[in-house]
Amino acid sequence: MSDQAILDPRFAQRERAPGLDLLRAIAIFVVVIYHSGIYGFALPGNVHRFGWIGVDLFFVLSGYLISGQLLAALARAPRLDFKRFYARRALRILPAYFVVLAIYFCLPSWREFPEISPLWKFLLSVQNIGLRGGTAFSHAWSLAVEDQFYLVFPVVLLLLCRWRRAAILVPVAVVLGGLALRGYLASSHPQADGTGVSGRAFQILIYYPTWTRLDPLLFGVVLAAIQRHRPVWWNHLTATARWLWLPAVAVIAFALYLGDTDITIATCIWQFPLVALGMAALLICSVSPQLPFARLEVPGAAFLASIAYSVYLSHKLVIHFVIGFCGEHNLALTSLPAILLVEVLIYLGGAALYLAVERPFLQLRHRLAPRSSLDHQATVSNGTASARADSQLGR
Repeated sequence: MSDQAILDPRFAQRERAPGLDLLRAIAIFVVVIYHSGIYGFALPGNVHRFGWIGVDLFFVLSGYLISGQLLAALARAPRLDFKRFYARRALRILPAYFVVLAIYFCLPSWREFPEISPLWKFLLSVQNIGLRGGTAFSHAWSLAVEDQFYLVFPVVLLLLCRWRRAAILVPVAVVLGGLALRGYLASSHPQADGTGVSGRAFQILIYYPTWTRLDPLLFGVVLAAIQRHRPVWWNHLTATARWLWLPAVAVIAFALYLGDTDITIATCIWQFPLVALGMAALLICSVSPQLPFARLEVPGAAFLASIAYSVYLSHKLVIHFVIGFCGEHNLALTSLPAILLVEVLIYLGGAALYLAVERPFLQLRHRLAPRSSLDHQATVSNGTASARADSQLGR
C-alpha cells in the first residue's frame, strides 16, 4: 500500500490530483485565519477578514466532486445506488462530526460561546436555518448546507437526466432566483439609519440559509457536467487556464471590495455569485494541463487536504483553549507567538481528530462500501489530472 493510501484510505485505488489538494489546503488555511482573526488573533491590516471565502471554495469543490461521481455512475447505468452513496457519505462525514458535537454539548466550558443552537438542529443538519452569530459551533452551518446538498442533489440529478432541457433551465433559474431572492431580502431589511442592510438580517436571512448560498455548489456541478458531457467545451476551458487565473482573482477581489465597508443591497445580490464564479475559474486552473498545479505536488498540501474536514470541525475549540492560555500567561492575542501558537495547535488538533476518528472510519468505509472498480477504471482510462479530478477528495 502506498504512503498516500496509508495516510488517506480514499486513495487506495486512485491517484491524488495535486491541484485540487492545493485548493482544499488553501480553503482550510484561509478559513482558519479568518476565524482566528475574528476571535482576537488578528493579522496586520485585518486581512483575515476576507477568509470567509474559503467556505465558498469548499462549496465549489463539493459541487464539482460529488456531481462528478454521480454523473460517472449515471453514465454506466440509468439508476443510482442510493444506499451505497449515502452509506459512503455517512461514514465519511458523521463520525468526526458526532465526536465534536458531543464535546460541544457534554463539555459546555469548552465552547467558544455559552449559547448554542438546539441539538435537534445539528442532528437533522438544519443548524444553518435561523442561525445568528455569537453562538457556539456556528461554523457547522456550512456542513448543514453540504449535507442538504448530498441529500437532495442525487434525486434532482435523476430528474434532470429524464428532462434534458432542464439541465440548462434549472441552473439558470437557480442563479436568477438567488439574485432576486437576495435582492428582495436585502431591500426589505434596511439598517435603522437607512445606510445599508441590517447586519442581523444579513446573517440570518442571506449569509447562512441554503437557498441563498447555492451559487458555488451549482457552479461546481456545472463544471462537472461540462467535463463529463461536453468534453470539447471542457478542453477549451482548460486550454485557456493560463489566461484565466488572473481574471478569476480579479473577480474575487472585486466581490470582496463590494462588501468591504458596508453591507449594501448590491453586496447581497452580487458578492456570493461573483466569489463563486472566481472560485470555479480557479478550479479549472487547478486541473488544467496548461498550468503546473495539476502536476506539481506542493509539500504539505495533500496532508492539509486530508485533514481539512477534521480541522474545520475542531478549530474553534482550539481557538477557545488558546485564548484562555494566552490570558493566563499575559500573552497578547495579536502577538506573533500567540498567532503561531493558535495556528499550530489548530492543525495538530485537526490531525489528532483525523487520525483517531476520521481515518479509521474511512478505512471501514473502504471495506464495507468500496469505490466501484468501474469508477477506478473510468478514472484511469481518461489519463489526465483533470479527468481524475471528478473523483478526488471524496467529500
